[in-house]
Amino acid sequence: MHGLINRSIEIFLKERHGAALWQAVAQEAQVPDGSFEAMLPYEDALTGRVIAAAAQRLSRSEAEILEDLGIFLITSERTQVVRRLLRYGGVSFLDFLYSLDDLQDRVKLAVPELEVPRFELQREGQSGFHLIVESPVAGMGHVTVGILRALADDYGALVVLEESHDAGTQSDITVHLLNSTHAAGRRFSLAGEPA
Repeated sequence: MHGLINRSIEIFLKERHGAALWQAVAQEAQVPDGSFEAMLPYEDALTGRVIAAAAQRLSRSEAEILEDLGIFLITSERTQVVRRLLRYGGVSFLDFLYSLDDLQDRVKLAVPELEVPRFELQREGQSGFHLIVESPVAGMGHVTVGILRALADDYGALVVLEESHDAGTQSDITVHLLNSTHAAGRRFSLAGEPA
């Protein structure tokens, strides 16, 4: 697992649940030196141990922790680069959905060694979609649901999401886009925010 992902998990747990929780999780999961380096690779099993330890200590399911991580990646000031990368996909939530096919290529331009899920969007009816998420890492469907929830709010869209899993590394997320202009979205500029 790329260190950027592990470091994001660490920042999420520290920011949302406190440094003491992170220290306990890091010790239980045997994180080297108690912290992740963003540019170092780590074994996938270590990431799994971190999520399992956090879920146990917070008395929540791993799916809930991963979905919260997805929301955090979009809403936290410390991870705004993720929001910017995804918002480049278009001016509406619908544009964003259609841009997911290109996400792997966009990420490769920024961080060539980072593995991101492969997305396949299938339209169903007037407002329905199936988003198939394939990743070598189990649980990315849950993270994707969190990202979609946060980005729907970010765009001001009214969306209903349902997730079903076909296998550990593949998820099928049903997206019902009820209203793409339900509310005012968060401010975003492709040119960046003024200083």
